[in-house]
Amino acid sequence: MRIPLFHVDAFTTEPFTGNPAAVCPLQTWLDDETLRKVAAENNLSETAFFVPNASHYELRWFTPRGEVRLCGHATLASAYVVLNVLEAGLDTVQFETRHSGILTVRRDGDLFAMDFPTLFPKPCENMPDGLVDALGPGPRPSDLLEVNDVYLAVYESEAAIQNMRPDFSRLERLHPAVVAVTAPGENVDFVSRYFKPSYGMPEDPVTGSAHCALAPYWAQRLGKSQLHARQLSERGGELWCEMAGDRVILKGSAVLTMQGTLVI
Repeated sequence: MRIPLFHVDAFTTEPFTGNPAAVCPLQTWLDDETLRKVAAENNLSETAFFVPNASHYELRWFTPRGEVRLCGHATLASAYVVLNVLEAGLDTVQFETRHSGILTVRRDGDLFAMDFPTLFPKPCENMPDGLVDALGPGPRPSDLLEVNDVYLAVYESEAAIQNMRPDFSRLERLHPAVVAVTAPGENVDFVSRYFKPSYGMPEDPVTGSAHCALAPYWAQRLGKSQLHARQLSERGGELWCEMAGDRVILKGSAVLTMQGTLVI
């Protein structure tokens, strides 16, 4: 079996920055274990698989360890492949997902705009013991929130996020804890980093899905509906977020870095 394979750097305009995702267009679904093995072979934070269905595509995302419920950068990468390669000339693509409903991606100038569900974080009532200490020495968070098994630790300076040195082995033992850390930005509205070692990726370079929760938090705190965000990983990346009621529009660029064939 020969399957097209694309590597796309998402939330960036420069190759080898942003968040790399693998994209595998399929004609029919393979079994879940084969999909996981393909994701493990790609050894990226996410591999997206999609299958055509009438006027849209069915979309799923896998880490090297298993399926995830929502992924931003691999959705952006999938839209790039559809709109720039498979059906060049189209302006909009719809993806049907198993856990997050219909996700629509459209061209917006030089960006791709993704229509995602808004996730409203709430005060954390059951923070895992040791989680804050596992984020390393330095300032303590000013606020702790949670939403959909993701913990949000809010700090008050960009430097606290940039200089954070987590103990990933301790974070991994707190499975299924996933942690986003965030603070006001110096040249953007807010900055963040995202840690998920128990899912096979110590730090995610740029996390679109986290901004479904980060954007409403900062929109309320800053009193604005349009925000510019930067993720401060080693690769780095940028997003533009726009609140639209119970939806959030996440905008970013993408770059194709590899195109080939997977042989199974």
